[in-house]
Amino acid sequence: MRVFNTLTGKKEELVPIEPGVVRMYVCGPTVYDLIHVGNARPAVVFDVFRRYLEYRGFRVVMVQNFTDIDDKIINKANALGVDHKTVADVYIVEYWRDAHSLGIRPANFHPRTTDFVKDIVEAIERLLEKGFAYRTETGVYFDVKKFERYGELSKRKIDEMIAGARVEVDETKRFPLDFSLWKAAKPGEPCWESPWGKGRPGWHIECSVMSTRLLGDSFDIHAGGEDLIFPHHENEKAQSEALTGCVFARYWLHNGMVRFLGDKMSKSTGNIVTVREAVKKYGRDALRYMILSKHYRSPMDFSEELLMDCQKAVKRVWETLRRYEKNADSRIPKRTPLYDEFVERFEEAMDDDFNTPEAVSLLFEVSKLLNKAMEDNDSETARLCYHLIRREFGPVLGLFDLEEERRELAGEELLKLLIEVRNSLRKEKRYDLSDRIREDLRKLGVVLRDTPEGTDYTLE
Repeated sequence: MRVFNTLTGKKEELVPIEPGVVRMYVCGPTVYDLIHVGNARPAVVFDVFRRYLEYRGFRVVMVQNFTDIDDKIINKANALGVDHKTVADVYIVEYWRDAHSLGIRPANFHPRTTDFVKDIVEAIERLLEKGFAYRTETGVYFDVKKFERYGELSKRKIDEMIAGARVEVDETKRFPLDFSLWKAAKPGEPCWESPWGKGRPGWHIECSVMSTRLLGDSFDIHAGGEDLIFPHHENEKAQSEALTGCVFARYWLHNGMVRFLGDKMSKSTGNIVTVREAVKKYGRDALRYMILSKHYRSPMDFSEELLMDCQKAVKRVWETLRRYEKNADSRIPKRTPLYDEFVERFEEAMDDDFNTPEAVSLLFEVSKLLNKAMEDNDSETARLCYHLIRREFGPVLGLFDLEEERRELAGEELLKLLIEVRNSLRKEKRYDLSDRIREDLRKLGVVLRDTPEGTDYTLE
């Protein structure tokens, strides 16, 4: 299995520190609003990575944090007239609603920054003792010039970093790129006690502390969006390695950005589509399929038209699966050369830096073969294809799984019940009510057809 390591700029064989165990940290959301499709991309991508690693026999220990104290959270709390904890608590709950609707499995650990303040203070004290940090009246800063490998991850020189960075303007800093480890409290802001007075953690130190506390001083994979490479991940790497003297993360994986109307999808610009809106309108599988149909390292252009096409594509697969399941043979198929060929192609794609576009394409190829096998009454091939979609490839990609089916079937059963009620009303010649049911269903995109064999329906 080979992955593209941002640190080295090339594909490398994935060799975990501990044989058979992969420890990975994924940067999670800052919880001050609903997540959008841009936020969903790393969540879906690294959810699939984790699923595939487990499929290949690895035990995965995954950590995804919640940043629950930040300027954006404080600003939101002030605007709403509540405290920062209320904002964070509410949007963590809302995150889980959206993550669940998108089929994203929980990580093993979901630490919150505010639960690790004591550990963060201890880490900063050690950086000060080692001479990698200094104190000013505005807080504590990491001394970038003391860490010789600064810029190793982002491949940037100091001058380039100064020009391109969102540098904190602070005349008390020794050097423009020095970054905050501890921010002195401002009037009215939430704060914690420390040896340097009341304040709160800087953004970068929180991830270093939470990841190393839960995964060890060195772990296998650190992942997130490519917009985090600099300054966030560069700073994490510097302070962590300065603190421990160990390699922080062996492999750095970064997904490309989601662009909307040519620009990065971002709450600050307002050019966003929330996960909640997208899932409600197009369904979970359509959104996951759209994300996985593009290689994770490439930028992705979002459009409603693209998502609509994805919805139509996954609908065709669901129709094929339902047609098979009407007379389903759910036994495990025999291992055949065709089975081995498909599995080999799937693993070949995913082993090559998680090539999900190739893997998803193969899943749709198997769906077409399932259709043909049913038409040809080839029950063995049909059973094999169904098994591959539902029990092999689908669960790894998070597509066409049982949870989605339950929701679909629940809706289908409710629709059948309404049709039965309408038919009873027609027999009783209560056409005003039966016509109202038909008309209301039509407004919802369900078109009823009365035939000699009974009432059927189609979805528009």
